Amino acid sequence: MADENNNSTPGDGEALPEDLRRLLDRAQATDEGADVYDESESSDDADDDDDGELEEEFGNAGTGVDTGETDEHGGALQIKEFGHEMRQSFIEYSMSVITARALPDVRDGLKPVHRRILYAMNESGIFPNRPHKKSAWTVGEVIGKYHPHGDSAVYEAMVRLAQWFSMRTPLIDGHGNFGNIDGDGAAAMRYTESRLAKPAMELLRDLQKDTVDWQPNYDESLAEPQVLPARFPNLLVNGCGGIAVGMATNIPPHNLGEAVEATCMLIDNPEATTEDLMTVMPGPDFPTGAIIMGTDGIRDAYETGRGSITVRAKANVETTKTGRSRIVFTEMPYQVNKGTLQEKIAQLVNDKRIEGISDLRDESNQKGIRLVIELKKDVIPQVVLNNLYKYTQLQTTFGVINLALVDGVPKCLTLREMLQHYIDHQVDVVTRRTRFDLKKAQARAHILEGYLLALDNIDEVIHIIRSSRTDSEASQRLIERFGFSPEQTQAILEMRLRRLTGLSRDQIEEELAGLRRAIAYYEDLLANPVKILGVIKDEMREISRKFSDKRRTQISAQGTKELNVEDLIAEEDMVVTVTHAGYVKRTPLDTYRSQKRGGKGVQGVNLKDEDFVEDLFVASTHDYVLFFSNKGKVYRLKVHELPIGQRTARGTAMVNLVPFEDGERAAAVITCRTFPDDEYLMFATANGTVKKTAMSAYDRTRRDGIIAINLREGDELVNVRRVKEGEKVMLVSTDGKAIMFPESDVRPMGRDTSGVRGITLKDGAKMLGMEITNGNGDLFVITEKGYGKRTPVSDYPEHKRGGQGVFTITMTEKKGNLVACRIVGPQHELMIMSNEGVVIRVKSKDISRLGRSTQGVKVMNLGDDDTVSAIARMAVAKRKPEAGEGADDEDQGALTLAGEEEVDEDLLDE
Repeated sequence: MADENNNSTPGDGEALPEDLRRLLDRAQATDEGADVYDESESSDDADDDDDGELEEEFGNAGTGVDTGETDEHGGALQIKEFGHEMRQSFIEYSMSVITARALPDVRDGLKPVHRRILYAMNESGIFPNRPHKKSAWTVGEVIGKYHPHGDSAVYEAMVRLAQWFSMRTPLIDGHGNFGNIDGDGAAAMRYTESRLAKPAMELLRDLQKDTVDWQPNYDESLAEPQVLPARFPNLLVNGCGGIAVGMATNIPPHNLGEAVEATCMLIDNPEATTEDLMTVMPGPDFPTGAIIMGTDGIRDAYETGRGSITVRAKANVETTKTGRSRIVFTEMPYQVNKGTLQEKIAQLVNDKRIEGISDLRDESNQKGIRLVIELKKDVIPQVVLNNLYKYTQLQTTFGVINLALVDGVPKCLTLREMLQHYIDHQVDVVTRRTRFDLKKAQARAHILEGYLLALDNIDEVIHIIRSSRTDSEASQRLIERFGFSPEQTQAILEMRLRRLTGLSRDQIEEELAGLRRAIAYYEDLLANPVKILGVIKDEMREISRKFSDKRRTQISAQGTKELNVEDLIAEEDMVVTVTHAGYVKRTPLDTYRSQKRGGKGVQGVNLKDEDFVEDLFVASTHDYVLFFSNKGKVYRLKVHELPIGQRTARGTAMVNLVPFEDGERAAAVITCRTFPDDEYLMFATANGTVKKTAMSAYDRTRRDGIIAINLREGDELVNVRRVKEGEKVMLVSTDGKAIMFPESDVRPMGRDTSGVRGITLKDGAKMLGMEITNGNGDLFVITEKGYGKRTPVSDYPEHKRGGQGVFTITMTEKKGNLVACRIVGPQHELMIMSNEGVVIRVKSKDISRLGRSTQGVKVMNLGDDDTVSAIARMAVAKRKPEAGEGADDEDQGALTLAGEEEVDEDLLDE
């Protein structure tokens, strides 16, 4: 907001800013122009100047027209030194705007209009402990005594000082309608009332103790302060914005307590770096809160005086009773008009630039801001939020320009320079205040000393006074007799008789003793600059204790130039389902409940005929998902990129997410957050081949996938698992046999290789699955009819790779073929899904623990035509293994939800 001020102009000796000088050089070119001004070439454009005060301030001086002279033939008006006049007028106007209107003083952080408003209210006694006064009365005082400009400009400046969303620490306490963050203006000044806020009194404190220089007002009838004492660093605390001529300032607000501590740090350590100062004042603290993205822009602003800070609205995603999502914004970026913002969002929705929004409403009240955006069904909130940040002012950039007046000259300042100039100002204020107090104490002590001397000789003093004809004669005789000073004799002559009592003498002696102690303190303070700095720190910290509050703006360590969708997505566990027909979806884990062994489960997926679930696992939304196809290729996505679906939804065709070829399908899925060099992926093919490759070899992505394993003719990929050094590989075949061997039996190979034999298969058997174990836990197997069991891994002998293995279950026609296997511990739960999409979730410890050559027990009740299709493992609790149990390390492709609470079986999903 540009502010109006008086017409003061710089003296001849003042330095002209370089930016302004370049602008003025343009006017000098007119010095060699035409000397005659033709009325026919004039226009009315000069009357349409954007600044309505040109005519008010300069009248016709800026036109260069001498209306009182004509040439000897009487025709066109003559112009004398038009270029010089333009240059001089422009300099005067520009310097007036720069030094007396648009830029703040580095010492108190105020523009002249703001300083005059506070001073006028202080002089009028409109203090925080007194009733509010009509704003129109205050505006009249300011205009009539100190600021002879438009009342609307003064009132607008006054309104801003009272707005909580404009000032981090408001300086005026407003009563009435002072506008709002929606852009509604304040009520007329005749309706509102105001008074000084308590923090403003700290800017004005000690003003009458000769702490600052004074200057005459516009008509030299009164005096006004050139700067306020400003007992806290207001330039940083409340910031400032203004546009001058050829330059502008835009200083962000900061937290009062942090600014005070940064000042104290620089006092204690003048060599403190920007990094040091940022430990106590990490960045701006906007009154409207929000989030600052990254610290690079803050550091640039503090080190160079210029920087760009990205500010983002604070948002929360809520779920309605109907299952839909809504985005709720509770904090807005600084200086964003909420009303205009809503109009912009509505326009983007109508133009279909942002899709998925069904409703927009403002639920803000006195408790805070609440802007609610309702989303359509199945819309991903993070995508909408990303678009809102991209296309609206929910994310803005605050361009920092730390430009302020230093000794009347505009300078772009670093953080250390701003603090140091403020410290220098405070040293001057405290020094001048101390001198004032010392002088006052010395004068009072001098009078009291005269009182005591007069009381010691009271009879003679009374005799001299009574025998003198005039006051001057009495004064002269007292000076000659006792050596009093004129000030002392004047005080003695005015002394009341009650001061002659003994009690009054004791009071005088006590007061004198106190004054002498104060004088000694003041003299010691003036003689020790370090003690003055200590006083400054103590007084600032006292102000901080009174008026500072908690930081409102959060500073995110992660900066953002280009918005990343993942940064906006809450990390949560999802159940990912992949069907045989190639459909994939993700569903929040809490959709499913825990049941006892033998339960019937709940409907998990509505599938097409002859389709069934092949893969089921749990992963975080921030994890990578590696889809390994049966043809030996791998495709990479993030979990949050998978479509979210309801519990009964089939999902989205995988061909819409990854470019599978004809006949290609997902054979295995691995989830991971990183790709470490010391971890490997173990591959298993249908013909019994295994291969081990470092995970780092797959830390790349291509739209059409990359080769994961070279397959021999007639072979296909069956499974992929993560493996670490020292772990064991367990292979299970469809004929009910299993083999276990150390992972070291398989040497590491490159990505584009085929592998070695892992198990010897006979009679048309195929590889069923592969598990990784550390030697502990149980091997869980299940048949297609729902019969399963747990067998301790320790029951399986360790062989060299390539053998036929040993039996792991006794196969019968009633129980069907073996369909799946998993390594489990007592802390695990199993999620089992059938071909018809029925899901059951059981604790592994509820499943019988039997020997290798047993038939198993009923784990899941199935329909006559239904069979088990897939199982997944979850770790739901962390506990120490019981004696002899052990717990297997987590493998990928299994469900991993460590720390999840048990689900009450009575809480059934509908």
